[in-house]
Amino acid sequence: MDTLTGLLDGPKARGAFLLRSILSPPWSLRIEDRAPLSVVTMIRGDAWILPERGTPLLLRPGDVAIVRGPEPYTVSDDPDTPVQVLIGPGQSCSRDGTDVAESMALGVRTWGESRPDDTTSCVMLSGTYQAEHEIGQRLLACLPALLVRPAGTGADDTLVKLLSAEIGRSEPGQELVLDRILDLLVVSVLRSWLAAPHSGAPAWYRAQHDPVVGPALRLIHDDPARPWTVADLAQKVGVSRAGLARRFTALVGEPPMAYLAGWRLAVAADLLREPECTVAFAARKVGYSNAFALSAAFKRVRGISPQEHRRLAAAGAPARPTPFSGPAETVVLAG
Repeated sequence: MDTLTGLLDGPKARGAFLLRSILSPPWSLRIEDRAPLSVVTMIRGDAWILPERGTPLLLRPGDVAIVRGPEPYTVSDDPDTPVQVLIGPGQSCSRDGTDVAESMALGVRTWGESRPDDTTSCVMLSGTYQAEHEIGQRLLACLPALLVRPAGTGADDTLVKLLSAEIGRSEPGQELVLDRILDLLVVSVLRSWLAAPHSGAPAWYRAQHDPVVGPALRLIHDDPARPWTVADLAQKVGVSRAGLARRFTALVGEPPMAYLAGWRLAVAADLLREPECTVAFAARKVGYSNAFALSAAFKRVRGISPQEHRRLAAAGAPARPTPFSGPAETVVLAG
């Protein structure tokens, strides 16, 4: 498995919250749902995304924005429009403390407030992954806070049209269809981001193209349970131990064994968010001798035990923050 495939294997929506919003200006939605990842795209009209940190960004029809949680953000027709509706955890929806989810319902997965004969209403599609294990911490850890792919720059345009056509349908298996469309849209945007020059992609991704470090990364990703040493990796890629250690550290930003340890814990964290996965099973899958060894390393690095991590996952709560290596603010791909 190459590095990109390993990273993008993360998005697997399971009953994601998808919604078409129809809104007449002035409108403003404050999103405080603490979701790990959301997708926003405009079908008609413009919208502003105002991240908690960073500069407001204008979204035009067809633009696709990926918002990394759990920090709140605002979507509005104008940056100066006061917040009118608050979206909270579990996609609760309120105005001045009063629930408006039912009163603003307009049909199947359709919601909002549109005045009769209003030709200026905006149509927005949003998709929300509601649990971190649907994305994977390895992917979340490298994403920018806000990533925008302009319209007309990739195959995403077809997926946006497909999502728009399917979101209002009520057919057998429709939830699964929408989950997979959302996954494909996210993967398509992320692939464009990672391939773009000067995009702020993580160092380890850029290093995969190196003739020495790239093969070493693939060996680690393909078999994290193997008791790798720097000497083993160096032999496999045909260089000296010192040469690999020096080049790996320079390109990835940390030594091979430190990267391996972090990768093992990231894989274990994702495995442990699955209800059927035991700590002992996760330990074997990522190269720890037993559950105790994994628990000790997990607690030391992440500050909570694997059992606590599992409990938070089962409750749908966000996991403890992990070190963030990606760009902290907004990335807009070139048109």
